[in-house]
Amino acid sequence: MEIIYAQSGIISVLRPGQGILDVSNAGFENILLDFSRFCSPGELEALGQTSQNRAGIRQPKSSQISKHPPELPHAARPLYEQLQKAGLSTPIARAPYLKTDTKRKDLQELLFLLAQESIRVCGEAGCASILIDPLFSGIDKSREWDANRDFYLSLAPLAREQQVKILLKNQCRDIGGHLTRGICSDPEEAASWIDKLNQETGEERFAFCIDTGVCTLCGQNMQEFALSLGYRIQAVLLRDLDGHRESSLLPFTCSGFERSGTDWLGLMRGLREIGFDGSLILDFSTTAAGFSPLLRPQLLQLARAVGEYFQWQIGIEKNMKEYKSRVLFGAGNMCRNYMKCYGDKYPPLFTCDNNEKLWGTRFCGLEVKAPESLRELPQDCAVFICNIYYREIEAQLRDMGLSNPIEYFSDEFMPSFYFERLAAE
Repeated sequence: MEIIYAQSGIISVLRPGQGILDVSNAGFENILLDFSRFCSPGELEALGQTSQNRAGIRQPKSSQISKHPPELPHAARPLYEQLQKAGLSTPIARAPYLKTDTKRKDLQELLFLLAQESIRVCGEAGCASILIDPLFSGIDKSREWDANRDFYLSLAPLAREQQVKILLKNQCRDIGGHLTRGICSDPEEAASWIDKLNQETGEERFAFCIDTGVCTLCGQNMQEFALSLGYRIQAVLLRDLDGHRESSLLPFTCSGFERSGTDWLGLMRGLREIGFDGSLILDFSTTAAGFSPLLRPQLLQLARAVGEYFQWQIGIEKNMKEYKSRVLFGAGNMCRNYMKCYGDKYPPLFTCDNNEKLWGTRFCGLEVKAPESLRELPQDCAVFICNIYYREIEAQLRDMGLSNPIEYFSDEFMPSFYFERLAAE
């Protein structure tokens, strides 16, 4: 499972050097190659309206790409070459896209040409996938599938030539400023689209990217969304927001009343259940915009830690599979939750606890031993800490000279909750 940084808000297109250095120093290895940085939704919206401006008004240099899509590879090449020089890879790209409230009916051909050029750059830059949003502006709801079928199938030969997979994404629909469910926001519809496109191309050329922000804006259960799409999900765009307005906040930072407005619980459960092992794209451009440039290196370090947290939580069962044997540390609620959810599949040899009153007793079918018993473990047996004082206990075990693998177990996003708490002493 790889973490990909979406770059917007940190890396300048015109002078990317410092941003690239900060991203690299924070430990990121992968960057989203976002072509909307060279041809923004706002520029696409303004296209064709510039002739109404008075002469002498200077247009942004990057707006030339809106008028001349073949300029895109030339504009993007310096950025991805600098990324590669810094040792950063670009496994996924994103083609230019429209704003949600766009009503223009005359941009479909331009979007097609921009998508083509984006795929060509992907081939040059070594991107394995590209996110291309479905067409929606100016298309009647009854024709959405037909229009997008033609659009994507026309791109498929070039994608095959460049060895690039095309990712579709769920969308919102803007109705008078009110955001509702749009194209591919119904997971069954999205799955059907992917299957039909792959069937017609005769290969797995299409897959899906879940945008958590869209799911939140549409009030959707992300566990059900993930389960419906299953293996078709190759990437997840991670961004937080308040459920009412478009934004891209660092996950877990948009919270009120001590809880997040985003269904992270459902997302974690769903991705665990389908065995997701794709790409996690971190988009926190709104958060980055609110920070001083002097603080962005520290923000990037936090973002990296957030990405690793998602890796750990989603792949927690995969982590258990890595070891032939394991023991637990802790004889409380978290140990009980481990045994109820994973005890049969990944049975521990025993558990241990710092409370000497528990030594020699049994808890959830496990013998409770003293921490000293861990010294007798074979070297390849892992210790899973089932206690919220993770770092303190890990330090205790290392101070004992224990060299076994030490892992953390968390029950924050378990397959199910067990609310009956053990009575405190």
